[in-house]
Amino acid sequence: MKRYLVNIAIAMIAATACTDLEEKVYDKLPYDQFGSTLEEMYSIIGPAYKTLKYTASYDQLWGWDNLTSDMLIAPTRIGGDWWDGGVYMEQTNHHWNVDNWVIPGLWNPCMSGITTVNSIISLVEPNELMEPDQKLQVLGELRGLRAYWYYVLCDWFGNVPIVTDFNDTSLPTNRTRKEVFDFVVSELNDIIPYLREDVTSQSYGKFTKGAALTLLAKMYLNAEVWTGVANWQGVIDACDGVMELDYIIEPDWSTNFAVHNEVSREAILPACFSDQDDWGDMYNAIHYYTLHYLDPIALGFSGDTWNGVSAQTAFVNSFSDDDRRKEATFLTGPMIDPATGEVLQTGTAGHPLIHGIEYHIVPGTEGGPGKAYPEGWGEVFQEDGARIQKWEFQKGMQNSFMENDIHIFRLADVYLMKAEALVRQGSNMGEALRLVNIIRERGFGNSDHNLTALTLEDIYNERRFELAFEFGGRQDMIRFGTFTQPNEWKPWVTEEYRKILPIPLDAWRKNNNLVQNPGYPAF
Repeated sequence: MKRYLVNIAIAMIAATACTDLEEKVYDKLPYDQFGSTLEEMYSIIGPAYKTLKYTASYDQLWGWDNLTSDMLIAPTRIGGDWWDGGVYMEQTNHHWNVDNWVIPGLWNPCMSGITTVNSIISLVEPNELMEPDQKLQVLGELRGLRAYWYYVLCDWFGNVPIVTDFNDTSLPTNRTRKEVFDFVVSELNDIIPYLREDVTSQSYGKFTKGAALTLLAKMYLNAEVWTGVANWQGVIDACDGVMELDYIIEPDWSTNFAVHNEVSREAILPACFSDQDDWGDMYNAIHYYTLHYLDPIALGFSGDTWNGVSAQTAFVNSFSDDDRRKEATFLTGPMIDPATGEVLQTGTAGHPLIHGIEYHIVPGTEGGPGKAYPEGWGEVFQEDGARIQKWEFQKGMQNSFMENDIHIFRLADVYLMKAEALVRQGSNMGEALRLVNIIRERGFGNSDHNLTALTLEDIYNERRFELAFEFGGRQDMIRFGTFTQPNEWKPWVTEEYRKILPIPLDAWRKNNNLVQNPGYPAF
């Protein structure tokens, strides 16, 4: 009896625009007649790449990473907007409960991504039509994508099941964080020889040798936190491997965040988006999350924005006014109606729409015992807080999502990882200083602000200036020892066990072999 591939290319056919996979629809082809070319194989593996789009939502990885750091906040706005039972407040003040409904928003996409990859591997492995080297490349890309999702799980949840066989229906139990770490490192080292290494429009959006080496550097960068054993030389070697490839530090920093940032040769692993994405898909909706309801009028597009996340005050103030990345990252000041030349009005409390960096608790909404909000919280005015404008807003958008891709990894991060490893290792400080100054010189537009000596604090700060609102802010804070420290919106020391999240209750209900992470109530 023949096995059939039914509507393979139809399922999730928008497998990210930037991969340019040119999928064809193969309706019902016999299994033994399909998959002889890379084109046919990419029509199968497209959905695996599409899982990277699950990184970008405010209630998934992007949101968790930024809202648990001291960079971003989703304040409760006047009238109670964005309170949502306090889940975002819990992220900011590190008091999340195991039943916080946003926790599955991070766990589920990771598990879904792994399942999707495993299912596709189960189709590719028995294929006998492909050339052996092409098959090894395709399987390498798939295993790399799976390794990425396990990297996220290792970072955020630590002790998670490892599942590689799609046909294994047994309920797995947790593996230790060290075991997960070792699995990811082993997978990456195994696949690197088989991955393509070109930096071209054809390789953009694919899991390449550069992506694998960057992910390996990330694993080694956090090895001391995750396993107790540092591997700074591993970081250096992996970064050197990336820097030997044809990536460049783009002369114009904004190229990495432009509407059509797929042209960037600094991008190593992108999550690819389109303004044709829809609500049934995953999408880049940073403009919805951050902009005030009326900001699109001033910015030249239309959209029902949500007036949500904005930058924490101290983070904005940490940037030098001479750093061009400050103005490029934060939207502040009066928002002007182009039709009248006047400042837009919020329509609330008689306030004009002027985005300041400070937050002002609305009188009468201050939190405390017996009140609507906990002590230290309250409602803030609609216009409060610097908004994110790092990713260019396309003029003329009509209630659409953003075309901009989000680069999960890019070369500037590699430079800063290598510099950090060199400083921590105490070797070749001159090279570390050179790498950091390359990033600073681009950021400031001149060499006047180049450093003459380098400390770990300098590298920590430069990572924050360069990589603001991308991925890794919380991870950096943990590695540099600032995550648990008090800050503007969290005036207490975070408990050590909160450096990882609890396993979601829903996950345990589906698999009672899971064991809860230390510090959280047992299942």
